Amino acid sequence: MTKNIINARVTFRKSPIHVLERFSLGDSEIAYRSFKEHTDLSECVILQTCNRVEIFGSGEKFDKEKIKKTWASLAGLEENTFHENLEWSEDSEVYEHLLKLTSGLDSMVVGEEQIMTQIKDSIQSAKKLKVSGESLNTLFDKAIRVGTRVRTSTGISKGSISVGSMAVKLAEENVDEMKLKKILLIGTGEAATLVAKSLTKRGYPFFISSRTLERSTSFSKTVGGEPVDFNSILTGFENYDIVFVATTAPYFLVTFERIQKALETKKSGMMILDLSNPRTVDEKVAELRGIKLMNIDQIAEMVDKNMRSRIGQKNSAEEIIKEELPVLEASMKRLEAEPIVKDVFKSTDAIRVKELEKALGMLSELTDSQKKIIEELSKSVAENIMSTPMNNLRKETEHGNSDVINAASKLFNFKKEEN
Repeated sequence: MTKNIINARVTFRKSPIHVLERFSLGDSEIAYRSFKEHTDLSECVILQTCNRVEIFGSGEKFDKEKIKKTWASLAGLEENTFHENLEWSEDSEVYEHLLKLTSGLDSMVVGEEQIMTQIKDSIQSAKKLKVSGESLNTLFDKAIRVGTRVRTSTGISKGSISVGSMAVKLAEENVDEMKLKKILLIGTGEAATLVAKSLTKRGYPFFISSRTLERSTSFSKTVGGEPVDFNSILTGFENYDIVFVATTAPYFLVTFERIQKALETKKSGMMILDLSNPRTVDEKVAELRGIKLMNIDQIAEMVDKNMRSRIGQKNSAEEIIKEELPVLEASMKRLEAEPIVKDVFKSTDAIRVKELEKALGMLSELTDSQKKIIEELSKSVAENIMSTPMNNLRKETEHGNSDVINAASKLFNFKKEEN
């Protein structure tokens, strides 16, 4: 019976960081054990980063509800929590998704390199714990090869930039000795995550604030920052030199009056970068002396210029994936024939060895060299006889011809081992 490949995921595409982190599976060994015990998956690989929690599974059958129930139990969630957050793929969709992942096309920042390391670590961990098998090992190994080819051929990992990293870059260009300044980030969504990652990568300490301290604390544990109370920052902007605002509030959080009051006691100026959509910083604050304001349109325009210069790389990457996907699909289908092929060659070799021993016993006064020649001859004959039908069997499997697999199983008396 053909093995199916599934992928269940919760990622930044549908869930903000403070929601996504609730789906964390915790300790990998415990999670692997639970999925093997309570679902129909015979193989499993877990990928957990600050932007995604994904489960890749393989099995002759699977129950989506069992997988969700096991995940919910591990994360301490109600099953209905998955309704708006879970994405699900099967077989070819999984292959394409993983190819995009290894190539950096499904990352917050297109072409980022960290995801490749995280994928390699995930499959190595699964192999070490013996929870992955031939299907997922083959899938991941080939996807990593394709991802490496994409990055090497297109250069897509070079010069990648996001709204968040551009905002931090602009702050660096406009503020002297930035590491000595007090930096505040308001928000915990996708844009805020990109800012936080960029600040952390560059070694800038910062404060993080959101509607609730719980949300800020959860965010800080994932991507950094020191949580501060939301109400205290609204009345205390004088405590900060650089303010990144990345929220979805439908009104101005940073008002003219609040900044005007802050400047009454603040000796130095302030840079404010509004990454919100709609804007949550009143543009009038730019009229105040010592205030440098940049909004999402200005920042996004610079990012767009960067992306336009790299559109050829993205298109080239997608073309390579389009070319490699059918090759990967064929390789995965071919796996169905491998147990039979291995069994046939093993049985054939056992017969060869038995008959060779009989023949050598009937021949006398053979030198070791002559025995070696006869043995190599027997190997060559057996291999040449079986290679053509076995290769044809593999090819038929690649084309999805399951009838040939069933016929070969009967013909060679193949009994599949139970997991």
